[in-house]
Amino acid sequence: MANGWSIIIGLIVVVLACLAAWFFSPKGETQTIWRSSLILSFASCYLMWAITFLAQWHPLIEPRRGNLRPQYAHEKI
Repeated sequence: MANGWSIIIGLIVVVLACLAAWFFSPKGETQTIWRSSLILSFASCYLMWAITFLAQWHPLIEPRRGNLRPQYAHEKI
């Protein structure tokens, strides 16, 4: 089961990947483009994962059962 440490561990992994992209990007005329592309990709993927993870971890809307008989559908379970 996931817990609150997943977000922090994921952030640490992404920061390490960004540092690796910074130092190991190919040298030359396109070094800045490589760095920017890799770091922005890592950051975007992390944000998308974190938003999805948090949305499933603490949903704003609780699920409702749809297979109830009509006379019991108005009661909250």
